[in-house]
Amino acid sequence: MTKGAFAYRLHHVAAEVSDMDLSIQFYRDLLGMRISERHPAYEVASIPVELTFLRLHNNHHDLVLTHDPSKTYRAATIADRAAGPPGFHHFAFEFPDRETWLKQLEKTQEIGVKIIRGPLIHSPRAEGSWGENESFYVLDPDGHRIEFFCNLGSVNDEGWICDGNGKNTGQRVIEL
Repeated sequence: MTKGAFAYRLHHVAAEVSDMDLSIQFYRDLLGMRISERHPAYEVASIPVELTFLRLHNNHHDLVLTHDPSKTYRAATIADRAAGPPGFHHFAFEFPDRETWLKQLEKTQEIGVKIIRGPLIHSPRAEGSWGENESFYVLDPDGHRIEFFCNLGSVNDEGWICDGNGKNTGQRVIEL
């Protein structure tokens, strides 16, 4: 069996939303995202959902919002956490440096989006978690958890985990 990763990176996330217009406005206001394309359900016969492709910069899309007009949506409940199909825990937006990340933190607070966790440093040496980055989390209108982060750690050629500044943390990866 051939080992190794052939994909270059995880590129975008598609999130199902209950109100397309509300969600578009949320991502525009919070992140300044712009619409590349928007398509109604069944514009292509095999695609029964409405799609909106949002971008941050010059990628065609970084986030895809989907909405099924034939579905009756409801808010998630506590019971849904105890039983039900799996979902995803969160998706994340990376910022190029701490200064830019702090500007996003300030904007998030200014427009009144509730921060549900953080700001914090993910590290066993800080708040006890993993990843070696600074982050904070919010929920979008449908309760999707979104992380905003900078200075993500890396793995050097010898398998040591390094913090966002390239300093060896003394931890090794499980698989090299």
